[in-house]
Amino acid sequence: MVFHHRMRQRVVEKFMTFEPIGLMMFASLAGGLFLFLSLTGGVIDGDTHAFDERILLSLREPGDLSLPIGPYWLTHAVDDITALGGTTVLSLMTVLGTIYLLLARQRAIALFMFLCIAGGWIVSAALKLGVARPRPDIVPHLVEVSDLSFPSGHAMLSAVTYLTLGALLSRAQQYRSTRIFLIAAAIFLTFIVGLSRVYLGVHFPTDVLGGWCAGATWALGCWMIARRFISPSAG
Repeated sequence: MVFHHRMRQRVVEKFMTFEPIGLMMFASLAGGLFLFLSLTGGVIDGDTHAFDERILLSLREPGDLSLPIGPYWLTHAVDDITALGGTTVLSLMTVLGTIYLLLARQRAIALFMFLCIAGGWIVSAALKLGVARPRPDIVPHLVEVSDLSFPSGHAMLSAVTYLTLGALLSRAQQYRSTRIFLIAAAIFLTFIVGLSRVYLGVHFPTDVLGGWCAGATWALGCWMIARRFISPSAG
């Protein structure tokens, strides 16, 4: 009885010392997980099909669904943007980010960041196999794809990689403005990569929403762990 009382005391004390930002991040983590599970349920049940179809069709010329809306150069620009969420670019970013942290003598953060990103990639592959949603065939694809559709690998892996890189690299920065820039850049890159997948017709909008949600939730969880248990080295 005394042991259980002491355990309850410790839990209460730990909770009371958990700063408000930590509680908000925990609530965001739980909310992100709930949204992803709700979205996954809607995708499996087919409740999102009408929404997905309407968005995809709105991005193509009514008379020829093989032609996306917008000027000719936009398609080339979007094709370049979508490459930012590809395996090659994300792998290079991860390796370069890890090397930077190692050179900055942030070995614990470097290792943790690498493991977080690698773990996110494994989770993404497992989710695709678990849901097993086929690629959209509503409009012609503007780039070649071959794997499953939900969640969008480009959207999720961009969120996992860029947000984790931004969050953990910012911990090694001295100035607040630099930290804010890194986080903002990570969010921007994640956003435009996800949009590019819908514009190219290779993903349903809900695939991208699911990828963003899952990737951001994973990155947030990693950031919370790093913030709580890993302190930046003095150099």
